[in-house]
Amino acid sequence: MDALRPMTRRNVVRGIAASATAFTFPCPSHAQFRARVVVIGGGFGGASCARALRRIDPTLDVTLIEPNRTFTACPFSNEVIAGLRDIEAQQFTYDKIIAEGVKVVAQAAAKVDPQTRVVGLADGALLSYDRLVLAPGIDLRFEALPGYNEAAAAKMPHAWTAGEQTALLRRQIEAMEDGGLIALAVPANPSRCPPGPYERASLIAHYLRARKPRSKILILDAKDTFPLQRLFENAWNELYPGMIERVSLSQGGRVTSVDPAANTIVTDFGNYTAQVANIIPPQKAGRIAAIAGAADNTGWCPIDPVSFASKLLPAVHVIGDACFGGVIPKSASAANAQAKACAEAVASLISGKPQATPRLVGACYSVVAP
Repeated sequence: MDALRPMTRRNVVRGIAASATAFTFPCPSHAQFRARVVVIGGGFGGASCARALRRIDPTLDVTLIEPNRTFTACPFSNEVIAGLRDIEAQQFTYDKIIAEGVKVVAQAAAKVDPQTRVVGLADGALLSYDRLVLAPGIDLRFEALPGYNEAAAAKMPHAWTAGEQTALLRRQIEAMEDGGLIALAVPANPSRCPPGPYERASLIAHYLRARKPRSKILILDAKDTFPLQRLFENAWNELYPGMIERVSLSQGGRVTSVDPAANTIVTDFGNYTAQVANIIPPQKAGRIAAIAGAADNTGWCPIDPVSFASKLLPAVHVIGDACFGGVIPKSASAANAQAKACAEAVASLISGKPQATPRLVGACYSVVAP
């Protein structure tokens, strides 16, 4: 259990945020060529890559495209759901990124023309680039789960993108009477943060044990095994005996459809009606990846795992949850490591210097109790 409780991940996230204050670079005042790098997506991957590019080469003209002026982080959002943390603690602005010389454009990217190397924004503006980095995160595949859509998510929240959905799930759990059932539907891989659903179940159980001890949690899982499974199950047996039940894929745990009106979940082997239904649907790379042509028929973006260059588009790199590069996990820590390696690769390609072998180092811990 202790292996699940270290706060190293918290320190990693704080370190990422703190690093934004550490680097400031003067802009060259004399006329010279400035290579243009556009980064789409201001999450852990995109923001970290934009910052790293400026750190590596302050002469680069780096633009970060992100429609949201405030970033709401997913790591630790399970603690918000469990009443251990306020949502405001998850929110960050881009002011310190801007202070480092990165241009931040508060618009959504609407199109990418890889032939002319132009990004089109939602307001019609166009941005030219020499190198493009896509870090769009994930989109939810509502169409993959019959009965589930954005309207249904208002009744059966996914809470898999941090923000209002996080707060909604918390409110539903707080409003539930003692003795109620919370059902958590977990998709098959690949998906963002594979241990996340099991951390969520653990922290919700911590809340229930203190406030609604007769309540239960049912995990309906589209997988037979999951990361850190033995550690999670040992923690559940010791901390929350009899409170968490998991139905695996081979036991009929795969969710095939939902009925939001009845709060009912349909699986291969049976139906379940819950007082709170947390439905995490299948996922894919963020929408702009498909628009650009960087995603293949799996919905994810194939890349070269050394340079993070797209295998489908020239002069385009993909990092973070959207990319598919072998065993690289989809997590904030991995996205941050990829961002730095990608920045090195982009800077090397622009300068013509050999690229150093990337070192992808990260840490990701799950919390089963505060």
